[in-house]
Amino acid sequence: MKREFRAVNDGLVKTADRSRAEELFNRLTAAYPAARCGLGYAEPHELLVATILSAQCTDQQVNAVTPGLFRRYPTVRAFAEADPAELTEAIRPTGFYRHKARAIQQSMRMILERFGGRVPDRLEDLVSLTGVGRKTANVVLGDAFGKPGVVVDTHVRRLAQRLGLTNHRDPVKIEFDLRALFQPTHWTLLGHLLIAHGRAICRAQRPRCRQCPLRELCPAASPHIEEE
Repeated sequence: MKREFRAVNDGLVKTADRSRAEELFNRLTAAYPAARCGLGYAEPHELLVATILSAQCTDQQVNAVTPGLFRRYPTVRAFAEADPAELTEAIRPTGFYRHKARAIQQSMRMILERFGGRVPDRLEDLVSLTGVGRKTANVVLGDAFGKPGVVVDTHVRRLAQRLGLTNHRDPVKIEFDLRALFQPTHWTLLGHLLIAHGRAICRAQRPRCRQCPLRELCPAASPHIEEE
């Protein structure tokens, strides 16, 4: 029999909702103890660049490009002053390279002009940069600066809906639903855990419900779902 769980609605969260969220978090932590950011970087501006490149591209492909890219352009200023054609060619394998090159170069110039060459560590400042939305900003906040941020990508959106953690489709509304359910110290890791689970088990097509550690807590789980 399918269990019924109430999704977050209108910002109202009950103790039972948070208790269930905590249990989901604990099970995911146990299932994916090595969950972390999949993008390679050493400095905040490198993570910002890598996250921009990751749009419509796999982490593996981005990581194949960024080591050479970061050697060629080691600083914010180097990206800002790069020859546009050369930068575009350097990131070609990540796709949408013309748009991404413009976003990278413009955001780096804005960092130089507005923030003294240092990547800002406030969400409102990050989203003011060209090509930086809330998802990218939360990645940088959580992983580069250790400040809580809820990342909502396609995996997180899908899982939040399937798990009954949100009634919404809009990423910003989903972000705030997750923020209401999970304690801030869990926000950054939560994104990594949901992404790991979305890739391994709760896939968009043919989810592996029989193998899922969250199955008994999931309103979308089905014993009849076809799996590989």
